[in-house]
Amino acid sequence: MGLAVDINGVIKRYAGHVAVHDLSLQVPRGSVYGLLGPNGAGKTTTIRMILNIIAPDEGTIEVLGQRNSRSGVLDRIGYLPEERGLYKKMQVRRLLKFLGALKGVSAKDADRRIDAWMERLSLRSPDKDWGNAKVDELSRGMQQKVQFIGALLHEPDLVILDEPFSGLDPINAQALKDTVVELKREGRTVIFSTHLMDSAERLCDAVCIIARGTKVLDGPIEEVRAEHGATHIALALGGSSANGVGAVLNDPRLIARLDDSNRFFEIELTTGADPQLLLRRLVEAGASIQRFELVRPSLHQIFLQKVGARGIEAGMTE
Repeated sequence: MGLAVDINGVIKRYAGHVAVHDLSLQVPRGSVYGLLGPNGAGKTTTIRMILNIIAPDEGTIEVLGQRNSRSGVLDRIGYLPEERGLYKKMQVRRLLKFLGALKGVSAKDADRRIDAWMERLSLRSPDKDWGNAKVDELSRGMQQKVQFIGALLHEPDLVILDEPFSGLDPINAQALKDTVVELKREGRTVIFSTHLMDSAERLCDAVCIIARGTKVLDGPIEEVRAEHGATHIALALGGSSANGVGAVLNDPRLIARLDDSNRFFEIELTTGADPQLLLRRLVEAGASIQRFELVRPSLHQIFLQKVGARGIEAGMTE
């Protein structure tokens, strides 16, 4: 299958600040790959180096089989930047045709593809064609879908999405998620950066977590979860019973780490602790247990464990 992106030993400095430090990662072709980390971790800097917008100070980057100088490859890449930007007073259809022309798409092909994408993303219906509207007449979510279409109109082999779910309502986020899945089915490679671990865990084949410019871990999702497979329990409590089990859930002899979401808890047991003892203690405390299941840790829990609050707070502008 080969690699869509191969990064080896990359370093990028800005005025004495190391934004990316000795980063190596490999993105297989035809995969959905998550570049994860807190704000300021180095995700956007890494993406800009992949796109050859900026050059690394050290190391090599190979994209779609070409190394460092990649002018011939750029037309095979679609990019949705974190900072959205469209010509507000321009008609949507004209804007998309313009973006397509920049990537070598003919007017005839652009019209056909625009129609298909706008119907697919609910921007065109028998009652309304938002392609005839100006960009500033669209909602924020619609504008983001227009920019998403612009990134895909030339049918790229590699699609890079920087914080694609930021600001989207659940319906638009679902539409984008469905499109990412379809792109993979077509054999395309998708890289997206995010700090939303739930989205990454559902969508990605593999992930790389970076913090303060340094890789913390990478690999296929299931391997990452298996490697951090200390005994974890998914616990859900009914009604007000969550209020009566505080002493049990705060017992360090049983619980090493607790992620409390009010009525749902993700628990990492203390080494050697017996999950059956925890269950018995909860029942004795009067808990109404709706779920008690041994599970692998979630990507969210692994992220908190590996990066932690200190890594998040220490993030600088990328």
